[in-house]
This record gives sequence, C-alpha cells and structure tokens, in this order.
Amino acid sequence: MTTQVFTLANQLTMLRMLLVPAFVLLTLYGRFGWALLTFIFAGITDLLDGFAARTTSGKTDLGAWLDPIADKLLIGATFVVLTLPNIGLVNRLPLWLTITVLSRDVGILLTVAIINLAVGPRTFRPSPLGKVATAVFVVSCVVVMFFNYLGRTSLWVEAAIWISLGITLASWVDYAWRLARIINK
Repeated sequence: MTTQVFTLANQLTMLRMLLVPAFVLLTLYGRFGWALLTFIFAGITDLLDGFAARTTSGKTDLGAWLDPIADKLLIGATFVVLTLPNIGLVNRLPLWLTITVLSRDVGILLTVAIINLAVGPRTFRPSPLGKVATAVFVVSCVVVMFFNYLGRTSLWVEAAIWISLGITLASWVDYAWRLARIINK
C-alpha cells in the first residue's frame, strides 16, 4: 500500500461522498432527472476509484476505509430518500426494505469496530457476495429513480425491491459465517 493520501482513487472516493448531499437535495426538490444523473455519476466514481487504485499502485489504508464508507453513505442516503413520503415519488422503497438494508450496513460497521477493539486488528476484505449486494442496491436505486423520473410505476421496481431483500438476507448470512471464521483465528 502506498503512503500517499490524495491518490486519484481517494480523490474519486471523496468526490462520491460529496455527491451524496447533492443527490439528496436534488431528489427532495423534485429534480429527479438530475438526481438520477448525479447518482449514476457517483456510481461511476465507485468503479473508477477501484480501477485507479489497482492500476496506479494507489491502494492506501485511507482508501481501504473510505471506499466502503462512501458506498454505505451513498446507498444508505439513497434508500432513505427513496423511502420518504410526500416528496412526489411515484415509486417509493418500502420502509421495511430500507430498515433491513441499513441494519445490515450498520451491523457490519459496528461488528468490524467491536472486533478491532476487543480482539485486535483484523483485516476485513469485502466478500464477493457483499460486492454483489452493493451492485444490486445500485441497480435497484437506478431502476426506482428512473421510473420516478418517468413518473410511472413498473414491475421492474417491484422486482428490484424483492431482489434487494434477497441479496441483503443472503449477504447477512455470508457475513455472519465470515465473521465466525475471523473471530476463531
């Protein structure tokens, strides 16, 4: 890992974090097209920061912490905003789904913190299923926002909701299994 802090990868991650409030405000003010473009741009920065870190030897300890936090901020804020009533959304995420997804993310963050404090430093690499879950959440949010932009409902939105629930539950089980292995090292 490099000791530089402001690598291209870290700058892209920080940009993604700065796009979160812009996305939230655009959605709250009913600028669904701009909100969708902002979200997609933030998603692209997620792809680019990983590519930049791998190809430019720009992997840093800071980036290892910032990237998952930026992902969780973007996904969490998006799920919350797309659940809010009375902001003109034709398609809203159900409250139960948002609570389930946020509980998973908070649980992962708290578990990592507690294990590092109680047991000692441990490396928590993102699991393949966790990466799939993040991708599913991003696609689901894009689907919901796209149909909000169009101002109509769709079966694609319903499918996105149920697929998000399925991957959330599957990744919870996967993280619990991985956690047991890490603790028992």
